[in-house]
Amino acid sequence: MKNIDFNNNNSNTDFQKEDAYLRAEKRLKALKGFYSHAFFYVVINLILIGIVAYHSNGEFWSFGTFSTAFFWGIGLVFHAIGVFTKDMLFSKKWEDRKMQDYMKNDQTRWE
Repeated sequence: MKNIDFNNNNSNTDFQKEDAYLRAEKRLKALKGFYSHAFFYVVINLILIGIVAYHSNGEFWSFGTFSTAFFWGIGLVFHAIGVFTKDMLFSKKWEDRKMQDYMKNDQTRWE
């Protein structure tokens, strides 16, 4: 993180750069979290289904065989929605507008 000189006239642009950096860092962490979740979903479910297939006596194609993958898959879909559609609902423009509204409200309160 870089230090910001608040006495400098460029402090607003420094803040915007810092804000953009922090957003990108947060987005990257969310993306990495989703990819690791998807990786472990595939690996663990392949192992579980393999174990069930090895020990099944002709009853492989039942719901119980795939239930873990099914229910965990629902969680993975919600994780994907949270990571990939977040900007659709709360975009940067929306956040900037709300920030300006809050700043105006605070400014009028203190004047």
